[in-house]
Amino acid sequence: MRTQNNSSMTAPVPDAPSRSASRDGWRVAVLGMALATASIPIYIHLPGFAVSELGLSLAQVGTILLLIRIVDFVQDPLLGWMTDRWPGQLSRFAFLALATLAIGFVAVFSVTPPIAPSVWLTLGLLVTFTGYSLGAILLYGQSAAMAGSGDADAQFGLAGVREFGILAGVTLGAMAPALFGALSPSGSGYALFGWALAGLALVAALVARPLWRRPQIASMRLDLSGLRRSGAGWLLALALVNSLPVAVTSTLFVFFVEDRLALPDLAGPFLILFFVAAGVSAPGWSRLAARFGARRVLPVSMALAIVSFIGAYALPAGAALPFAVICVASGVALGADMVILSALFASTLSRAGLQAGQAFGFWNFCTKATLAIAAGVVLPLLQLRGFTPGAPNPPEALAALNLAYAILPCALKVLAIAMVLMLPRRVMDPDAFGTG
Repeated sequence: MRTQNNSSMTAPVPDAPSRSASRDGWRVAVLGMALATASIPIYIHLPGFAVSELGLSLAQVGTILLLIRIVDFVQDPLLGWMTDRWPGQLSRFAFLALATLAIGFVAVFSVTPPIAPSVWLTLGLLVTFTGYSLGAILLYGQSAAMAGSGDADAQFGLAGVREFGILAGVTLGAMAPALFGALSPSGSGYALFGWALAGLALVAALVARPLWRRPQIASMRLDLSGLRRSGAGWLLALALVNSLPVAVTSTLFVFFVEDRLALPDLAGPFLILFFVAAGVSAPGWSRLAARFGARRVLPVSMALAIVSFIGAYALPAGAALPFAVICVASGVALGADMVILSALFASTLSRAGLQAGQAFGFWNFCTKATLAIAAGVVLPLLQLRGFTPGAPNPPEALAALNLAYAILPCALKVLAIAMVLMLPRRVMDPDAFGTG
């Protein structure tokens, strides 16, 4: 791997990164909040929106999302390479990302398709996810620079603030269509939803401008062998497996509440409860990981998620209060997922002296791929089993929904726990091995 000269590798003043992170943490949170509205909320609302507003089928929606992920497979690492190649242009890249995100939101949710709905939706989602990808790569890469070192504790601290903002954005995105629907004469809040998210993206572009003034730490260019040797490749694999359960439950959440539990009026409140619990718990998980180590903390949070999945599987129709408790428990478990792995990844990159942009391009692709895999595989399978959203469904269709929502994520979490226990200790608890 090619390195820069020694003078460019001079470390920053030790306490400068932490001061910067403390001063600008709220800006990181606002940027994360705006970007997060294009992640899980889209997968929560898109199936229902595409079926009810555009007349598409669940199988078509799943196919579109999988096709977009094929584009991301090439695009996300390329966007990361671009931010590493021209670090002096981060501010312009950030504005481009958020402006593109705003255009995509309006195209998907607020504009009547001027061409075939499936084609228009595909194009709109490509624009939206391109903006989201570039923005997320910049957010995580610059967070690594703001924390300023390979010290995992510093990364955990900033990650707690960042992921709190992200989970706040997910919460707002999850509840917004229902709130706007109450204000719309037609009863559909999707058009206002698109415009509101576009406005939030542009506000975040202005708020986040000072973040790009801090230069990235000089480092070696990323290659696959460096990713593997540093241990970051192991973390990418774990993140991929560990993200699949929440991807499945996010995709099926509204269907599970409305059709399986027969509680259509409570889907919005349940979502809010879930993401608020995740956001509130995120800083606590970062402190626990800093004190006890990720290797000890992650299996606890994953076990809590498994208990929640099993509880959801056993619920009868109409069980509102027990499902509310499950939402809180599973949300708390999600808070750990959001904070710990991304902080470990950033710390590992910094300790190995690897550029963060392209690495987080791979990270971002893995996160989005799980959501697409969940939608592209589970939705068509449910349709084959006879499941139709919002319609009377036969018992076998509801049973398939129950298995997909609760048991499949449970099995994936068991696999994730096994990976945590099998990964090298230097990867899961890097600070135990010094800086060498």
